[in-house]
Amino acid sequence: MSPAQQRALDTLFPAYGIPFEPAPLDFASVFERRASTILEIGFGMGETTAEIALARPGDNFLGIEVHGPGVGSLLKRIEADRLANVRVIRHDAVEVVATMIAPASLAGIHVFFPDPWPKKRHHKRRLLQPGFARELALRLAPGGYLHVATDWEDYAGEMLAVLSAESLLENGAQGFAPRPDYRPRTKFEARGLRLGHRVFDLVFRRRVDA
Repeated sequence: MSPAQQRALDTLFPAYGIPFEPAPLDFASVFERRASTILEIGFGMGETTAEIALARPGDNFLGIEVHGPGVGSLLKRIEADRLANVRVIRHDAVEVVATMIAPASLAGIHVFFPDPWPKKRHHKRRLLQPGFARELALRLAPGGYLHVATDWEDYAGEMLAVLSAESLLENGAQGFAPRPDYRPRTKFEARGLRLGHRVFDLVFRRRVDA
């Protein structure tokens, strides 16, 4: 962790961070306004979160990340860009979703380039498993969207199968989706493209009749 990232954690987390507490959040209180809230799981160093939040000032963005340097980096961006619509939680995403996010409270969820755990024996550690997909779907309001992206083809196929099997969700495309305009190309994506990887986007929505 760089000194600047550590300073951001020390000085800015009290203003823009949310300590983990196993109780549902009141988004209107957290963001000091009522607006659609988007959850981002695993924001890395925060570049994409900050860019999307800057382009969509009418929406609230709640980012979850365990990596200290990444949290510090996003906090720096929040201050530099004066992003009043971003808050950060430094904790395990599965626990946060289970205990801090109320059912049907989110307008959207972003999961961009989650750890692919490429070795077959580690696939069980992948985030987008059926149980967690169900938990995410339950947190979406009817019509809310779940957008995932990866540059690992086998993981993309696995996520397509998992999300397609979730009865609360429906695919907004025939299989994989074009990259939505709001998602900027990330460093991870650029790296994958340089390695010859294809990038896969999936955009599912919470059924309005479920």
